[in-house]
Amino acid sequence: MAGLIKRGQTWHLRMRVPKRYLAVAGRNEIHRSLQTDSERRARELLPDMEAKLLAELEAMKAIRERPGEADAYRAATKIAQARGFTYRPLSDLLEAPLDDILERVEVVKADTSPETVRALLGGLEGPAVRLSALVDEVERVAAHENRYKSENQLRLWRNPRKRAVANLQAALGGRDALVSEIDHAAALKHKAWWQKKIAAENLSMESANKDFANMAGMLRRYYESIALPDPPEPYRRVTLKDRHKVESRKLEIPVEWIKEKWFAPGAFDGTNDQARDILLISIETGCRQSEIHDLPPGAFILDAPIPYFEVKLEEGNIKREIKNTASKRKVPLVGVALAAAKRHPDGFPRYRGKSSYSAAMNKFMRSNGLLPSPNHTIGGIRHSWESRMKRAGIALDVRGVMMGHSVKAILERAVYGDEMPLPEKLKLAMKVVLDVPDHLK
Repeated sequence: MAGLIKRGQTWHLRMRVPKRYLAVAGRNEIHRSLQTDSERRARELLPDMEAKLLAELEAMKAIRERPGEADAYRAATKIAQARGFTYRPLSDLLEAPLDDILERVEVVKADTSPETVRALLGGLEGPAVRLSALVDEVERVAAHENRYKSENQLRLWRNPRKRAVANLQAALGGRDALVSEIDHAAALKHKAWWQKKIAAENLSMESANKDFANMAGMLRRYYESIALPDPPEPYRRVTLKDRHKVESRKLEIPVEWIKEKWFAPGAFDGTNDQARDILLISIETGCRQSEIHDLPPGAFILDAPIPYFEVKLEEGNIKREIKNTASKRKVPLVGVALAAAKRHPDGFPRYRGKSSYSAAMNKFMRSNGLLPSPNHTIGGIRHSWESRMKRAGIALDVRGVMMGHSVKAILERAVYGDEMPLPEKLKLAMKVVLDVPDHLK
């Protein structure tokens, strides 16, 4: 517990050092100036100063116990920041203005603990993290950001980053380089490696650019986590472009095709009822496939005046992260979607939290002549639904609300007013609903 003591005209914090920090503090008691002659102001400042001092002691402990790790480097930045400085490695500090160096020396004179000296005079050159450990390190840093991801979503987040690291290592001749060694030259080797691979295997440039973006993102997050001043940007302007490429988009499934082929009796006899009904729900909601098959038990509200389900973040045993905040919405159930939901009031456990649905259903549809062409996929249903709304005269921003798009991005301005109520959404859905065949009721 800290208290106050007055020295001359200035109030100071006076704190007995907790036992666990005695080794790093080197003394039983610490005094720290509050830089005020007002007792009232000193009492206001005391709790914050005490918290900062305890954080500083914890950082000093980290430097002593784990001197070669990223934790120690982060701890050094915290100590420097607590004293009003930016942490600068010695190699960088040697080029700093003389006044900055002298200010640091003055503070060190008053606190000669080895940890403070190393933090203020650049005694840590940076953590020795290698490429093989980068994904794990960034995942730890991003733990709060990823807290809503399911195990499957975490796997989908992790795997492309692991691939990017593996491809960079291959480009470097298989060497597990230090992260600090990844400079612009290394990024250009990564780019050259991809250029050869694309030419030899006739691949799309999209995979290469995803690699570069994932590496750039991981390095940025990593350097932020250790508060590195002036962090390098090795992947800046590293990209592959094809000026002849025609932008592709998912092909729509024509409404007549849906009615003639998909609504035909026996069309889905070769697949399971959960796969079929996920598809049917997507026809009348325009939802992303994962927004349907990842729904938790009880998500379908079928006994309400307007049956619906809600796309939202899920916590607890069945965690689920949605694409963005605009995706959070209530979706009315109509037509074949309502009939399908009634058959599965507890959702779709066969596909919940997995990535198997899309590939399995596309394979079934293709094998049974249920897609208009080899270039069509079931993902085109979402596009078909928007086109149906467009033909019904529904405005672009309203279609965005129904589909979980950002209306702010569509209109390019702030959005005001309340969320669209469910009865209004129902009216819009009923404008485009398809007749339900008897065998699908």
